[in-house]
Amino acid sequence: MSGGFTAVIIILVLIIAILVLSLYVVPQQQAYIIERFGKLHKVQFAGIHIKIPVVDRIAMKTNMRVNQLNVKLETKTLDNVFVTVVASTQFRVNPENVATAYYELRDPAGQLRSYMEDALRSAIPSLSLDDAFARKDDVAADVQKTVGIEMARFGFTVVKTLITAIDPSGQVKTAMDSINAAQREKEATRQRAEAQRIQIETQAAAEAEKTRLQGEGQANYRREIANGIVDQIKSLQAVGMDISEVNNVVLFNQYLDVLRSLSESNNAKTLVLPASTPSGYKDMYSQVTEAMLTAGASAKPTE
Repeated sequence: MSGGFTAVIIILVLIIAILVLSLYVVPQQQAYIIERFGKLHKVQFAGIHIKIPVVDRIAMKTNMRVNQLNVKLETKTLDNVFVTVVASTQFRVNPENVATAYYELRDPAGQLRSYMEDALRSAIPSLSLDDAFARKDDVAADVQKTVGIEMARFGFTVVKTLITAIDPSGQVKTAMDSINAAQREKEATRQRAEAQRIQIETQAAAEAEKTRLQGEGQANYRREIANGIVDQIKSLQAVGMDISEVNNVVLFNQYLDVLRSLSESNNAKTLVLPASTPSGYKDMYSQVTEAMLTAGASAKPTE
């Protein structure tokens, strides 16, 4: 009895061992390459699978996720400026060519690096330094296309290629900064000169307009005074006063206006008047009578 029970246990253990060796689970985003007697049998993706123990073996566990490779190299541009180019490329195994990627290429990252460096050394020297900066995306697209065609033969897909940096030497950077600073200073000087010219023209126009308006105002002021005097002379003559009396009245009124203006002026601190105002007025009358008569005659309307 005990011997038969032992045999059953042994058989069960063997069955469990065979199941353990036969069953395997492929995780998500991975692919297992199964070989039978050393020859490719099949490629299994995520899930639970069965293989024949001893006969079948898992030759390779391939990661299907996207990998990134960074490439840094020194090259020169069309205008003989040495630059350090940093590029990044994302690549992955093509699910339809897992076996090709495993059997055809031993070092995918190394091979991809060589293709990247060769493509960059062919693209950058055909561009000047300014064009290399301006057309960075175009260079990346050309490199991706070239490298993608080569890597596709080995079962890999190039997802994206980026030129992350183009760094010239420190001396070149300093020279470029000096050129940019000089150009900006030149433009700033031009703008300041233009602003100063506009300011001078505007100020000159404003001064000319101010002078013109002052002249017009002064002329209008004097014209109104003359018209007022003429009207005053006519009014006095209309009431029967002769010309000498009219002139005396007008001059006396002007005299009083001048005194009033002087007294109201902020600049007049002390005002000295003649001891006899009428006498002072008579002295002044002899000097201006002739001018007033001339002004009155010229202002009198022609009948």
